[in-house]
Amino acid sequence: MTDKCTQNSCCNEADLELPSQESIEHRPTQSLIDATSIIGFPVIFSLLIIVLLFIVQSNQAIDSIVFTFEALIRISPFILLSVMIAAYLKASGSDQIVANAFQGNPLKSIIVASVFGAISPFCSCGVVPLVAGLLVAGVPIAPVLAFCIASPIMDPEMFILTAAELGLDFALIKTAAAIFMGAMTGYVTLLISRSGFLDDSLKDIAKPSCSTSCSSESYYEVVYGFWGNYERRQIFIKETLLVAIFLTRWLAFAFLLESLMIAYIPSEFIISWLGAGNAYALPLAVLLGVPAYLNGYAAIPLVGGLIEMGMSPATALAFMLAGSVTSIPAGIAIWSLAKPRLFSLYLVFAASGSMIAGYLFLFWLNI
Repeated sequence: MTDKCTQNSCCNEADLELPSQESIEHRPTQSLIDATSIIGFPVIFSLLIIVLLFIVQSNQAIDSIVFTFEALIRISPFILLSVMIAAYLKASGSDQIVANAFQGNPLKSIIVASVFGAISPFCSCGVVPLVAGLLVAGVPIAPVLAFCIASPIMDPEMFILTAAELGLDFALIKTAAAIFMGAMTGYVTLLISRSGFLDDSLKDIAKPSCSTSCSSESYYEVVYGFWGNYERRQIFIKETLLVAIFLTRWLAFAFLLESLMIAYIPSEFIISWLGAGNAYALPLAVLLGVPAYLNGYAAIPLVGGLIEMGMSPATALAFMLAGSVTSIPAGIAIWSLAKPRLFSLYLVFAASGSMIAGYLFLFWLNI
């Protein structure tokens, strides 16, 4: 048994073996069982919102319910894909291979995480099980947070749509901004984490487990074709179900809030503040980029219209970056894994990174 395990009371000889059927219940999924209880924060608040809407404005209550269900159905293939990938990584033991890519030299791992986040096909919510798996596998917070910042900004499909609507140059600059923001977040987080400020800043669902952090690779064997192994098959099934329930609760709450933002914050209000002639348009773009309906694909036509009205492309970039990283789905995804101080740090990085990227682009345009 290694010295690291000796110092941790939760590690024992059982941790150095492939989990038995009985030990499955004590794996990291136990924290998921607690997190996925039917009565919880997102369910309670969702029900309260719906009840209040039926009392105050019943039509909006129906519209919000329909919007939520349609949004869940629309992204369900991406959620299912991300959940099954995370469950496969856990059951096969290959989560350590992915985790190792984000570990090692911090300078390298943060850049790798930022680039991977910018090009990965996962949406801001669908990436939750993968991020949770990385954290459980013992990946440091700095590269994971870099990945979380870069991931909602760009993906392959969004790159194509952005290039088609706003031009290839803008799409490339937005991708570069995603990598820049991820790297900035990772390196600053690395410095902050060395002070101890981020110790115990993760919720139970994302805390490293002894089975992965204390055992050596020789004991935790990677089995890609695991389905014939009963224990690993049970891990896959359990992880798939529990993470799917966990995500559905939080996503339903996120989309419910998004429907309210769409209903009560009209796009005309955004245009009046971010259009041509406002000297404070860029910092306001960051502040007003929070509404969820500015996230991802929905922001592309709106930003195209703003640019046609005379808004600077730099302001448009800051607007899209802030909307992507601080949108309700992305924010709730991080909130579900991080404690308040780490979540607050995420918001600071999102706002400051969007602002810096916008001003850098503005400087480049004026050269």
